[in-house]
This record gives sequence, C-alpha cells and structure tokens, in this order.
Amino acid sequence: MGYFDAASAAPLHPVARQAMLASLDEGWADPARLYREGRRARLLLDAAREAAAEAVGCRADELVFTPSGTRAVHSGVAGALAGRRRVGSHLIVSAVEHSSVLHAAEAHEAGGGTLTQVAVDRTGAVDPAAYAAALRGDTALACLQSANHEVGTEQPVAEVAEACRAAGVPLLVDAAQSLGWGKVAGDWSLLTASAHKWGGPSGVGLLVVRKGVRFAPQGPGDERESGRAPGFENLPAVVAAAASLRAVRAEAAEEAARLRKLTERIRARVPALVPDVEVVGDPARRLPGVVTFSCLYVDGETLLHELDRAGFSVSSGSSCTSSTLMPSHVLKAMGVLSEGNVRVSLPPGTPAEDVERFLEVLPGTVAAVRERLGAPVAGEPVREAGTDLVVDALGRRCPVPVIELAKVIGDVPVGGTVRVLSDDEAARLDIPAWCEMRGQEYLGEEQAERGTAFSVRRVS
Repeated sequence: MGYFDAASAAPLHPVARQAMLASLDEGWADPARLYREGRRARLLLDAAREAAAEAVGCRADELVFTPSGTRAVHSGVAGALAGRRRVGSHLIVSAVEHSSVLHAAEAHEAGGGTLTQVAVDRTGAVDPAAYAAALRGDTALACLQSANHEVGTEQPVAEVAEACRAAGVPLLVDAAQSLGWGKVAGDWSLLTASAHKWGGPSGVGLLVVRKGVRFAPQGPGDERESGRAPGFENLPAVVAAAASLRAVRAEAAEEAARLRKLTERIRARVPALVPDVEVVGDPARRLPGVVTFSCLYVDGETLLHELDRAGFSVSSGSSCTSSTLMPSHVLKAMGVLSEGNVRVSLPPGTPAEDVERFLEVLPGTVAAVRERLGAPVAGEPVREAGTDLVVDALGRRCPVPVIELAKVIGDVPVGGTVRVLSDDEAARLDIPAWCEMRGQEYLGEEQAERGTAFSVRRVS
C-alpha cells in the first residue's frame, strides 16, 4: 500500500511511539504539583519544551504546547490582535493560508476588524513587495505560512518578516508543513505548528510568542502554559511530539534529498504519461515530498476512489469531492485547474518502488475515469463547420461543464464562440484554466437568466 497523504498526517514515527509508551508510566501525574510524581512529570514537560524550542530556534519560555495546531493558530491570532488593539484592528493574511488562519481572519472581520488578503502568483507564492504594500499604520498583525499545504510552495518568509519588522508589525508564521524539515528563516514574531504533520501524535500543537511581542491571551484565564493554552497538559503526547521532532530533524537533510528526487520524477513523468495534465506549485521552492497535479475531464472524487482501490492514498483539492462542492481556495487563488486534482505528499521512508508503481497505475486509472464520463479523446480531429454555440451545463458538476465545452469547441469555426451555461462554482476556475491549457481564448463571464454564462472563443 502507498500512503501518499503525509501533508494531512504523517505516520507515527517509531520514536514518538517509544516516547509515548515510556511517558505513560512516568508522566501521568500533575506537573504543577511538588510531590515526587509531580516533579517527575515536570521534568518530562520541561525536557520536551527544551527539545521543541531547540528545534524551532526560540527560547523555552517562549513556547507553549496547545491541544492542536488549529488551537495554536486561533490562540496566536486572537492574542496578538488583542495585544495590539491600541495600534489598530487591521489583519493581513495571504490568500492561500490554511483554513485555520482564514477562519480566524473571518472571525476577526466579523467582530469589526479589517482584513487584507494578499494575492499569490500561479505558483502559489506571495510577492514580498505586495505584502509590504499591504502594511498600514493600523496593521496589528500579519500572517504567512512557511510552505503551502496543498501545492508545497515555500513562501518568502524572511523577506516578508523583514518588511514587517521595518513597519513594527509582528508576523505570525504557520510552520505546520515545514517545521519537520528545518527551522523557519527570518525575524518572525509568532509561530505555530502541529505535531501530527511531522510524525508526532495528533492533539499536540506549538505556539511560540517571541519576547517583546505584545500578546493578550483570550478566553478564561488559566495558570498552565503561561496562560496561553488552558487545561491539563497531555504529557505523554507532548513528550512524544518533542522526541519525534528531534528524530525527524536528525534525518531531515538526507531524507529531503531522497524525497525531492522522487517528487521530481512524478512532476516530470505525469505530464508525459497522462494527456491534459497541469502540474502546479513552484518547481524549485517547494517542500521535498509534495507534488500536485490536475487532470482535465476527471471527477476528482472518482479518481481518488480508484487510486485507493489500486492501493494509493492521496488527497484532492477538487470541488467534486465528497467533502465540498467548492474548489480549493488555494487552487482558486493561484488561478490553476482544479478538476481532477491530486496531491501526492510522500512521508519519510517512502520506497521508490511505491512511486514507480503509482506512475504505472495512474495513466490507466485516469483514462478509465475519462472514458466513463465521456470525455473527448486527445488527438481527435478538429471539425471546421458550424456557428456559435451555447452549451447548457446547468445542474451538472465538475468536470462535466469543461467536458461539454471540449466536445463542441471543434464545431465552431476559428473565431467563433461557445457560451457555457453553468451554476457550478468550479467552472469559474476550470474553464479559464482549460482555455490556457488548450490554447483557446477565454472572453469572460456574465450573469445569465439561470446561472452564469462563460464565453470562449476558438482561436486554434
């Protein structure tokens, strides 16, 4: 079996398992108590904090453990905004942040704060100059992920941190995807991470607040974790998280080089093996084990099920999956194809043989899904006769609107147009992406009596 979804959750590292089992016997008592069992538990907690702080590159008293990475983000954003409320209520985030950051931003905006989303390019990266331009006198906080969770693109954190520091604005970095590979560069102010992303147990997050950053914890007060993460510490999980972070860091350089070769092979081979594929994300500045591609004329949910049946666990940002009818906000912000999206994120230790078997299985799997959906066959002869056409794809979900467009584009003369009527949100992203991939001209959209009309001019 090929588990290729480490960006969601990496398999538990053997060191994490060993540390957790050992600390179940030693770390069950309250670390706040002064008797023998409490002191023993406190020693374990302090050692875990020291190890995690060393891996992050911060002081031990700047780091607290939270019940999850999401809780770390929410507490970090809320506390930093509250600590700087006299400065203003303006928050900056990138358009491709993890949903935990975007949900925190939505809550801030709903509470009367102001929000700026910084756009990204087609690789998923922000422009540091655009981030700097978004900074204002009333900006209380800026947020930027270290690397994207869907396409693997690494962000220019150091450059953005420098601009924020010059403006006197703290920068919160969501380092969930990258911390297992190395420290986050730059003069950032706050950092969050999640243990299950690097092979630690689920239910442990990290929140780092640098000394000197104004921070006001929100919610009822609690004496634990400097008042920033209320509740009794899950000490066995915390110890396992810190131990596994140290272990994966010791292996990171060698394993990163090995995984990068495997993902580069996927990036190169998939477009050669499967027609009508767009590989997305930065080809160079990216996480070692993540590669994402989208397949035209493919139902993402069906493709994932078929790959699962063949023994491969992958994820998708397509809108046509069971979890959502909306395309991934990351792919949407990048302006790339969303249908038939596959994210391959290789965990450390992935055998090269599993990748080769995936490349053997993928072409036939995609072809079978396309055939089932009646997608056009690559290389079909182009027809010249006909007039402008209207395609009614109302009530039909991705990838059907694009499939119907592809079927009829040859029925209009060069210079003729096809109007696709659709009420599927994914069409707003996938039809322009199809035009770019197929060399046709996207004319835009307009409201129709029902749904939206997307116009395409045939140019070749």
